Amino acid sequence: MTEASDRDAVIAALDSVVDPKSGRGLMAAGLVRGLVVGDGKAGFALEIAAADAAAYAPVRDAAEAALLAIPGIQRAHVVLTAQQAPPRPARGAGLSRAALDQGRPPAPVATERPADVRRVIAVASGKGGVGKSTVAVNLAVALSRRGLTVGLLDADVYGPSIPLMLGLQGAPQHDGERLVPLESHGIKAMSTGLLVGADRAMVWRGPMASQALTQMLTQTRWGTADAPLDVLIVDLPPGTGDVQLTLVQKTPIDGAIIVSTPQEAALADARRAVAMFAKTGTPVIGLVENMSGPVFGRGGGAREAERLKVAFLGSIPLDAAVREGGDAGVPVVLGKSDGEAATVIAALAAVIAG
Repeated sequence: MTEASDRDAVIAALDSVVDPKSGRGLMAAGLVRGLVVGDGKAGFALEIAAADAAAYAPVRDAAEAALLAIPGIQRAHVVLTAQQAPPRPARGAGLSRAALDQGRPPAPVATERPADVRRVIAVASGKGGVGKSTVAVNLAVALSRRGLTVGLLDADVYGPSIPLMLGLQGAPQHDGERLVPLESHGIKAMSTGLLVGADRAMVWRGPMASQALTQMLTQTRWGTADAPLDVLIVDLPPGTGDVQLTLVQKTPIDGAIIVSTPQEAALADARRAVAMFAKTGTPVIGLVENMSGPVFGRGGGAREAERLKVAFLGSIPLDAAVREGGDAGVPVVLGKSDGEAATVIAALAAVIAG
C-alpha cells in the first residue's frame, strides 16, 4: 500500500470507532488531532474535554485496536488529551498588576516522581539551536560510563532528536502495563520520535504536547521498585512554556542545567530560562557554555553565570567531532573520549553524579 492509501485506511478505521457523545466516528466528530501515518506506524491525539477523560479511555483502546487491525500497521499509539477550560473569574476578580508584571505562573504542585526513578535532572535552554540535546545525550552517556543507571526522556516533542543522536530505530513495545524504553549505549530512552517517527511534524497545541510528556514520564518502565533508575535526564524543548511547566508540576526536579552559546542573543534567552526555574522553585545546577570558539565567541557563559549567581559548569568547544558523533548515533564522549569536548562533559557528569 502507498502512504496515501494507508492514510485512507486509517481514516476509515477511526471513523468506525464511535464517539459516545455524538454517535459519529472519531474523524467525523473532529476528535482526531495530529494524525501521522507511515513506516508501519500510526498515531494521533484524541482530544476530549477533561471531564470526559475516564469515559474515553475505552475509546482510546478501541482506536488503537482498530489501527492495529489495518494490514501494514504494526504499531499504533493514541494519546488521550484532556482539554480543560480555565475557571471563570469571580465578578470583579482578575490577576494582580504585580503578577502580570512578574509573569508569575500558577504555583506548581509536583506529584510524586515515578517510583522507579531516584533523581530527575532537566537540561534546558531559553533558545533553540544551542546544542541542548547534544549536551543531554552526552551527559547521559557520560553518567552511564560512571556506573549509574540512566534514562533519557526526549521532552522536545516538536523536534525530537534523541533517536538520531543515540542511533535508535524502531518503536517501544508495551509490556501490558507500561512502555518499555529502547536502549542504546547503556541508556534507556523514550521519545515521541520513537512513537510516531522522528521525521513527522507534531502539529499539536500546548496541552497536547504536555499530555504527551506526562504519558512518557509516568507510563514508561524506567526501572523497577527494587532497582530504580539512578537518574533520569529530561531534554526539554527550548523556551519557557507549557512543557516546562508541566514537568515541574508532575514530578520533583532535583536540578536544571541551562545550555547556551556564548553570544548575547542566546544568553538573553538563558536568563529567561533561569528566571522560569526560579519562579517554579526548581534549583538551577548551573550554566554550560556550548559551541565556544571563534564563531560564537568565548567567555559569555562564564560571565553570565557570575551575573546570575549560578555555577559555571564548563565551556564545550565548537568541534566537528561533536556534530559528527550526533549524526552517526555515537556521542562524542564515546567516539572521541579523549577530546576537549568529551573531557568537559565528563567533568559535568562528575558534578551531577556527586
